[in-house]
Amino acid sequence: MAGHEIIIAGFGGQGLLFAGKVLAYGGLIENREVSWLPSYGPEMRGGTANCNVILSDTPVGSPIVQHPDILIVMNTPSLDKYESTVAPGGKIFVDSALITRKVSREDVEVFYIPATQMASDMNASGLANMILLGAVLRETACISDETLVKSLHQVIPARKADLFELNMSCIRAGKEYK
Repeated sequence: MAGHEIIIAGFGGQGLLFAGKVLAYGGLIENREVSWLPSYGPEMRGGTANCNVILSDTPVGSPIVQHPDILIVMNTPSLDKYESTVAPGGKIFVDSALITRKVSREDVEVFYIPATQMASDMNASGLANMILLGAVLRETACISDETLVKSLHQVIPARKADLFELNMSCIRAGKEYK
């Protein structure tokens, strides 16, 4: 596998940077070339946020993703901004609980996952990002399941270690959603 270029975008506070960090640490664990570039507005929570993640088998020339093969979006402005940038044949993962419009492109594969509603139903508010990540892992296998577990243990802060199983439950829910 040559690699993946990923953009995760939405509002600050949705766990976008955390999801990107899970993927980036996974790449490090798998001895791959990795880039993780967070970006957020001055408001952070509620402002726009996104991160670029590159997982590659060759050196990364630039941390900026211009044509992602994976796009994860959690709000309509992010879908509006990034839909046209996805490489033909790429995959777009949409939180359909928050985004009502459909992707207009026909040269990409689209997955509509009501992640925010699913997280709420699981009493896991704030973990819609992990549900979407589960769907991404099912469809792309960009990091292995074994690596995911190790990565989550690295990324979840010690003060929130008790949330590991809830994160894993949300990832499983995303993997199982059809």
